[in-house]
Amino acid sequence: MNIHEYQARDILSAHGVPVPDGEVATTADEAERIARRLGGKVVIKAQVHAGGRGKAGGVKLADTPQEAREHAGRILGMEIKGLPVLRVLVAPAEDIASEAYVGIIVDRASKAPVFMVSREGGVDIEEVAATNPNAIRRQPVDPRYGLLPHQAYSLATSLYDDVRQQRAAAKILQQLYAAFVDSGASLAEINPLVTTPDGEVKALDAKINIDENELFRKPEVEALRDPSAEAPSEVAAREAGLTFIKLEGDVGCCVNGAGLAMATMDLVKYYGGDPANFLDIGGSSNPEKVVNALRIITSDPGVRVILFNIFGGITRCDDVANGIVTATRQINIDVPIVIRLTGTNEELAVQILEQAGFSAMTDMDEAVKRAVHLAKGEGK
Repeated sequence: MNIHEYQARDILSAHGVPVPDGEVATTADEAERIARRLGGKVVIKAQVHAGGRGKAGGVKLADTPQEAREHAGRILGMEIKGLPVLRVLVAPAEDIASEAYVGIIVDRASKAPVFMVSREGGVDIEEVAATNPNAIRRQPVDPRYGLLPHQAYSLATSLYDDVRQQRAAAKILQQLYAAFVDSGASLAEINPLVTTPDGEVKALDAKINIDENELFRKPEVEALRDPSAEAPSEVAAREAGLTFIKLEGDVGCCVNGAGLAMATMDLVKYYGGDPANFLDIGGSSNPEKVVNALRIITSDPGVRVILFNIFGGITRCDDVANGIVTATRQINIDVPIVIRLTGTNEELAVQILEQAGFSAMTDMDEAVKRAVHLAKGEGK
């Protein structure tokens, strides 16, 4: 689950990280009022779950409250990567002497949280990793003990030469780790972590992604979710109890089980296609899930073919077949559907589909190849 920058700043501030003042505005009038309270130059930042806000015109400096109002009026309502901007953060524009990057991710290879720090802040860490990997210092953290003081200080020495700034940064790193753990995050980063001309160290920008598996025991974090800032298809999938991730391809995938979903997407790529989504209907034998899945997939105008790949265990093939028939009667589907079914009640499922004018395959490779060919316009 993504949260907004202002929410991430609040979490860091609650754990003691020095974060500049700021407020969220939903109107240009509010932005002007906040800028007047803050005084001096301010920055207006679009609050949207998308990168590249600055390049899209979603981050602007304002010298006066009136200018803050004008910028906020232009930013509010704009779209960044298809997502509407409904609120902006108004914060003081800090004088910056240097910019650094600090972040934590959950690393599957080391099976532990891993800190990454770099003196090269203010840019995407992926860009730094690609162009100058030696500029990034990494530190795995044993979750039993957390970030130990000597580890924090060692990382801080990678960022600053000044002892006072090293001590300040070491403290911030430990506070960042506490925020990471307490919020159930899969990623937490400060970019940039800045020094001011008088030597202070501050978190100027914050990003936290929450592990959704943590939400059942953290209702206060779940309450931070903003459905208006998420892709409508992902909101609809969550409400329908489906696991869905939108991708950029044209082969819509409807699969039962995460492992089979990953294998299906790999096979689509292997045969020269591009998956349009990851959609797992789960193990429930519920035809309504299939109906909801098709509604979500067909809402994507980029989908040129729909591929069902079902391995029936707990999920009964006849229930999936009934769901497909019901959905195609309720929804106008103008793209071809390729169906592969095997497993529990497979024969009954084939009968149901044939009576409705569909055909089903049992070979996964053949089904994927057919779907890819159809997406490319190479077959009927």
